[in-house]
Amino acid sequence: MASYTAIRADSDDVHSRPGSSSSSSRGRRTPRGRKDVGHIGQASWVSSVINLLNTIVGAGILAMPSALSHMGIVLGVFVIIWAGMTSVFGLYLQTRCAKYLDRGTSSFAALSKLTYPNASIVFDTAIAIKCFGVGISYLIIIGDLMPGVAMGFSKHAGNVSFLVDRHFWITAFMLVVIPLSFLRRLDSLKYTSVIALISIAYLVILVLAHFIKGDTITERGEVRVFRWAGPVPALASFPIIIFAYTCHQNMFSILNEINNNTHSRTTGVAVASIGSGCALYILVAITGYLSYGDNIKGNIISMYAPSIASTIGKAAIVILVMFSYPLQVHPCRASIDAVLKWRPNRSRPSSADVSPPRAPLLGAAPQHPIHKHEMGELRFATITTIVIIASYVVAMTVSSLEKVLAYVGSTGSTAISFILPGLFYYKISAPDSIHHQRLLKEDDDEESEEDDSDPEGFATGLRGRLGLGHKSWRKTLLRRLSLALAIYGFVVMGVCLGTNTFLVASH
Repeated sequence: MASYTAIRADSDDVHSRPGSSSSSSRGRRTPRGRKDVGHIGQASWVSSVINLLNTIVGAGILAMPSALSHMGIVLGVFVIIWAGMTSVFGLYLQTRCAKYLDRGTSSFAALSKLTYPNASIVFDTAIAIKCFGVGISYLIIIGDLMPGVAMGFSKHAGNVSFLVDRHFWITAFMLVVIPLSFLRRLDSLKYTSVIALISIAYLVILVLAHFIKGDTITERGEVRVFRWAGPVPALASFPIIIFAYTCHQNMFSILNEINNNTHSRTTGVAVASIGSGCALYILVAITGYLSYGDNIKGNIISMYAPSIASTIGKAAIVILVMFSYPLQVHPCRASIDAVLKWRPNRSRPSSADVSPPRAPLLGAAPQHPIHKHEMGELRFATITTIVIIASYVVAMTVSSLEKVLAYVGSTGSTAISFILPGLFYYKISAPDSIHHQRLLKEDDDEESEEDDSDPEGFATGLRGRLGLGHKSWRKTLLRRLSLALAIYGFVVMGVCLGTNTFLVASH
């Protein structure tokens, strides 16, 4: 992999630009005059991509071949790409929304206070439930797979009762994930994320190896290329693909911690992460489906004949979810903290009440806004402990959460990926919004630079054909697309809830 130190050189370049100061982390200005708050911006571009990609690619990759069997190869690949495009657009809107907040303070809670203050508790509750539910599923996966892993590595493991006991393995792995869950910064998890991605790489190689070897041909059923299995099976598989890209709960943490938060760099993180996940999904979906055809099951790894390679594959899944668990605790903790702090606004907030903190006046006493936004040590430890204990208790007492997580995913994941980014950007970028006035000059500067680099007048002609003003065409188009994404999210939520209620639950 690329050297982290080489990438981190970008942070030194930021400090050397006009309007910035390397001598103090307080009140540091970015090239466009926005303020960095506190000791932040230490994560490299590579580590940001790794952490986000690890949030995206999880055990859901194993269900991609099954989804393809219901849709057919052509339609299935199209849906995988479409889901990736809509998800990356949601991430892009989050990067745009972060521009309205001071550096290091970006979060769903902060945007809720600026846009829909009285509804922020609903948004944070949805995020907390989603992340909490996914964390429980990770613990259940560990409990389900580890007995088989133990049996695969030792034939005598069955004679030792606790080695095939799911409760023992959940408890044992909690001792590993607990210290990781208490880390404050996502960038601290970059090395565990590397290990998790290595596990994903092994799974991909395992599926490819069986496909190339052709040792599953005798078990292969019909292969659908253009034909699908029907609207009901295809619709039932649609949520699997949609939710496989959910990573938006960690995007604001990535934006807060990346050392160079220029628009091109943050957009690059989103595109690189979603693009890499999309490529892996398509690769595993096609090769896994061609290995078994319509005889494929939900988890392709479980279909391979018992061997050292397949046992290692199961162990790789365990390692993957083990290191993904802290990535769910991080946003869950922040959302619970926001819910506990929520107070209804009984009057219309003024610009002074809702505007992000400004730079201190010249000669004023030094301010450190980051300390105002960070949780205290006791509060941080208490919320984290409650989340860990609660998820542990549920995972120990419930062996199957498929139906529960289907409803949680249908609401929480869809809200995080599509509805919230779309609604937040549409609201905060309104021309009459007091927050929008802060960025008018910046957008004008960007358009001036664009026109200078467009001597042929192509951009100007395009704006005219779209019927948009010279200075607002990009903002207007983006606002329309953000509203369309939010509406799309509501439609997906209704479809997924309907599918789980009337189709999946009935079987």
